[in-house]
Amino acid sequence: MTAVELGALLFAGVWAGVINTIVGSGTLVTFPTMLALGIPPVTANMSNCIGLVPGSVAGAFGYRRELVGQRTRILRLTSAVLLGGVVGAVLLLVLPPRAFEAIVPALILFGVALVALQPWLARRVRERAEAGETNAPDAEWVWPAMFMTGAYGGYFGAAFGVISMGVLGAGVHDAMQRLNAVKNILAASANAVASVVFIVVAQFDLVDGVDIAWLATAVLAVGAVGGGLLGASVGRRLSPLVLRGVIVTVGFVAAAVIVAG
Repeated sequence: MTAVELGALLFAGVWAGVINTIVGSGTLVTFPTMLALGIPPVTANMSNCIGLVPGSVAGAFGYRRELVGQRTRILRLTSAVLLGGVVGAVLLLVLPPRAFEAIVPALILFGVALVALQPWLARRVRERAEAGETNAPDAEWVWPAMFMTGAYGGYFGAAFGVISMGVLGAGVHDAMQRLNAVKNILAASANAVASVVFIVVAQFDLVDGVDIAWLATAVLAVGAVGGGLLGASVGRRLSPLVLRGVIVTVGFVAAAVIVAG
C-alpha cells in the first residue's frame, strides 16, 4: 500500500471509531474504504472486523461511568452476542464468497436504513426514560434478539450498534446513554469473538482461500482506538445529522459499486 492509501485507511479507522461509539455504523465507512483499496470483499470484511475491535473497546472504556450498576445485564446480553457472533463468523466462512458478494449489498442497504431510522429509535429510548420506566425488568425477548444481532455482527456487522440500540430501546427500560454504553460492550464482544474465529481459521488454514490483510487491519486498529476515545470524550458535540448523512451516502455508493462489480 502507498502512503496515501495507508493515510486514507487510518482516517477511515478514526472516523469509524467515533461513529461506532456515538452512532454505531462505522463499518459503512471502513468496509467500502478497504474495497476501494483493492482488498477482496470477504478478506476486507474479516480484516475490518478484527481492526475495529480495539476501537470498540476504547469506546466502551470511555463510557465506563454509564456502565455502573449494569453488570448482570451486560453479562446476560454479552453471552447472547458471543454465541451469535460465532454463528455469524462460521456462516461467513462456510458460505461461498459469491454468496457474500450477493448478500452484502442488501446488508449495507439494511444498515443504511437503520442509520436513517436512528433518530426515531433514540427518541423511543428517551420517551421510555422520561416516562419513569427505568426500573421495569428487561423484556424476555431481548436475549434471543441480541443473539440474532450477534449473528448479524459476526457475518457482516454494518450498523450493528444501531440494531442493538433498537433492540435495547424497545425491550430495556433505561436511559439512552446507559444503553449506549452497553451497546459498546456488545459491539466489542461480537467483533472480538468473530475475530478469534477468523484468526484461528486463517492461521491454521482450515478453510481454503481465507486470508487477513494484516497491514490494513493494524492501521485500521490504530485509527479506531483514537476514534473510539475521541467519540467517547467529545463525540456528543458532533452533529449526528452530518454523520448520519455521510454514512448513508457512503453506504449507497458502496452498495452500488458492489452491484456494478
